[in-house]
Amino acid sequence: MAEYDFDVLVIGAGPGGYVAAIRAAQLGLKTACAEARETLGGTCLNVGCIPSKALLNASEKFDEAMSGVLAKHGVKFSGVELDLSAMMADKDKAVTGLTGGIEYLFKKNKVEWVKGLATFQDAHTVQVGDRTVTAKNIVIATGSSVTPLPGVTIDQTVVVDSTGALTLEKVPEHLVVIGGGVIGLELGSVWKRLGAKVTVVEYLDQLLPGMDGEVRKEAAKIFKKQGMELKLSTKVTGVAVDGGRATVTVEPAAGGAAETLEADAVLVAIGRRPNTEGLGLDKIGLQLNQRGQIETDHDFRTAVDGVWAIGDVIPGPMLAHKAEDEGVAVAENIAGQTGIVNHDVIPGVVYTHPEIAGVGLTEEQAKERGEIKVGKFPMMANSRAKAIDDTAGFVKVIADAKSDRVLGVWIITSVAGTMIAQAAQAMEFGATSEDIAYTCHAHPTHSEAIKEAAMAVQGKPIHM
Repeated sequence: MAEYDFDVLVIGAGPGGYVAAIRAAQLGLKTACAEARETLGGTCLNVGCIPSKALLNASEKFDEAMSGVLAKHGVKFSGVELDLSAMMADKDKAVTGLTGGIEYLFKKNKVEWVKGLATFQDAHTVQVGDRTVTAKNIVIATGSSVTPLPGVTIDQTVVVDSTGALTLEKVPEHLVVIGGGVIGLELGSVWKRLGAKVTVVEYLDQLLPGMDGEVRKEAAKIFKKQGMELKLSTKVTGVAVDGGRATVTVEPAAGGAAETLEADAVLVAIGRRPNTEGLGLDKIGLQLNQRGQIETDHDFRTAVDGVWAIGDVIPGPMLAHKAEDEGVAVAENIAGQTGIVNHDVIPGVVYTHPEIAGVGLTEEQAKERGEIKVGKFPMMANSRAKAIDDTAGFVKVIADAKSDRVLGVWIITSVAGTMIAQAAQAMEFGATSEDIAYTCHAHPTHSEAIKEAAMAVQGKPIHM
């Protein structure tokens, strides 16, 4: 039997990679993780989920203070100022703490961090810098990176991607966001709250591709009310930079007269693509699908024996929590246990204000599969939301007409990202809308709206 340096080598230390490495080590497997970045945690902790949420929170606090909205709650003050450098330092502190925490967890669980970019030499051997590392099992967890817009050069000064948008040195007077998806709306919200004029240019006729149609329409209304300019069904045909400013040329997606937008910052946020370049997949005979992804079976095995893949490099939503669940599952499968991820029940969240969250099927998708029942409850009728004067949004529950099994839940409200966990757990257990409707919810809470929406599916809401 061949001798290997490690039982498991994970390539990439993002959410899926570091979780896979830790879980494998917990299961008694000698484990290493190859990561070229100077800190662990991948895109999520370094330049994605964590820093963006820190800025979303801080900008929301500033907006509350600056707008005078707190005065109606009896909180009055004056002389509000933005200290952007302090806000950025606070964001960086959150990142440093969490990335350092993963390094601690590696040491605690005896996971070796092999520093450098990993390239396959064969199915059980990778080159990491000057070091050759062998492993019985290799897990590809290299995540994703920003999808470039053809013809547009990102200089991270005037034209930025999501990474550059987290480190702008001043609030732009006018920020043009190319892409009306999650990342564009979240980062656009940050800079809108801090004082920028924000214009979102989206090729499709609605924001947030892939989400429930009613949610997408309501989201557009909310963002417009907040002062964002939305140019839907519009495509960008060029971005020219001169003297620290940008000229963005746009035209109707269906064709028509062009117009220009002048901006001092442009955020390109049209999506993400799998990180597979430089891995040397050709050396092990591993082919990518048409979308540049690595195909796996239900257990996350690739077509090459001993090579596994998880996270953003395989089909499915590019979400940190999906990758984490797959990290646990792949480690357990390698160890001979049964690791399973239910890809039909993966919640997604947009961390704007209000938050937007969903799990399962959209109403449109559910209707394609058969007869359904839909229950909806407005947050303006929720006592907790009324008490704090934050009533935008609704909860929507979609159930099968015959079995009453919940097929999807969609939420718009300030704490939707937390509330969606109940819906996901209910769906994981095959709950019906009646199960949710007759589950006692604490009062007064936002979560009562889930109960009321489920009761609406039954045709008997109380507070609507």
